Amino acid sequence: MKRFNILLVLFLTASAAFGQENVPQDETESAIQVQQAIFGTATTEEGSLGNSEMLERYQGLSQNDSISVKFKGTVQEVCQAKGCWMKVALADGQNVMVRFKDYAFFVPKDIAGKEVVVQGLAYTDVLSVEDRRHYAKDAGKSDKEIEAIQEPQKTFGFRADGVLVKE
Repeated sequence: MKRFNILLVLFLTASAAFGQENVPQDETESAIQVQQAIFGTATTEEGSLGNSEMLERYQGLSQNDSISVKFKGTVQEVCQAKGCWMKVALADGQNVMVRFKDYAFFVPKDIAGKEVVVQGLAYTDVLSVEDRRHYAKDAGKSDKEIEAIQEPQKTFGFRADGVLVKE
């Protein structure tokens, strides 16, 4: 019986030692893991365009054109109802209205000011007065600001498959 107990202890000790997988070796590795959040399809920053390069791509698009692309920028505004859209800054004060493919995921409502990498489909769009007012309401604008919207607006749109939020 004594031999059995010794073997059992050795077996449990060995299995505990070999059962540790991917434990960070230092605090830098674990800090990197904590500083990013991914929503939708996993994506990385690698190969992403900057905001001025992305603006050039948008300016080259005509109505009904689209391109598959990945770019990074700073979040300007997020839907305060449920995080179902966000506006990301481009160069020259322009913004991109980012929505999420099939509403399969949303982003946190408190990420304004953070850098993101979005991967998906870029296109140009014309927002109706009704849609502009809806988005203004979602953004928490006042009734006066919402009523001031009187005309459709040409915008840059983006349907994201994946979003990487950098902390």
